[in-house]
Amino acid sequence: MVHLYHGEGKGKTTAAVGLSVRAAGAGLKVVFVQFIKAGYTSELANLETLGITVIRPSGKSKFASKMNDEELKELKKVHDKNLEDAILLKPDLIILDEACAAVRYGCVDEIIIKSAIEYGRDKEVVLTGRNPAQWMLDGADYITEMKCIKHPLKNGVKARLGIEY
Repeated sequence: MVHLYHGEGKGKTTAAVGLSVRAAGAGLKVVFVQFIKAGYTSELANLETLGITVIRPSGKSKFASKMNDEELKELKKVHDKNLEDAILLKPDLIILDEACAAVRYGCVDEIIIKSAIEYGRDKEVVLTGRNPAQWMLDGADYITEMKCIKHPLKNGVKARLGIEY
């Protein structure tokens, strides 16, 4: 089935990580694909120790919204290859973290994302991010919306290691 964790609130990636841990604990083959995010995030090392394959861009990059056309084109090549590699591994569960943003900014081939969703008809696929495309909402079997009621960022508190990243 296809799961969609979306919205403005904190917890979309965290929910996907939790499902990954649960699935790996049940003996399922899990592949966690991150789009957009290239900087350090604390959960990744732990996922790999559980036997979860993590596929993501290497190095640091700026936000897709700040990239020029050439940078987006290069990022799209990386994302498309990463996603194709992930599907070839034939996981029981594939996480597509920040897929919504990757599609919105044109830095992943929408057709490949749609093929991953079709893959989820026999397995499990998770999409995360803000502002999902209507076809993502229509194709999802589970939809969970994270709603921000209150967040310390609005009071000037910066993202904290181990909590936000």
